[in-house]
Amino acid sequence: MALSYKARRRLSLLALVVGLPAYVVVAVTVVNWAGARWGRLPIWAEFCVYVVLGVLWIAPLKPIFKGVGKDDPDDPPRE
Repeated sequence: MALSYKARRRLSLLALVVGLPAYVVVAVTVVNWAGARWGRLPIWAEFCVYVVLGVLWIAPLKPIFKGVGKDDPDDPPRE
């Protein structure tokens, strides 16, 4: 089932406004929990974990964001 352009736009806005801050909180909480449980990682390893987590969130959301910045393909052409 393909999403319409407007549905993808709304979902992408929801993902950026609600989902991304929630993901950041969860990622930081998990890294801090792991640091408390097994000891803090070296700074370079912690940086790498944050970079991987920072890129990982986009993988499942890529189909939603694809083409959202372009004009609506269902709108009639402007003259």
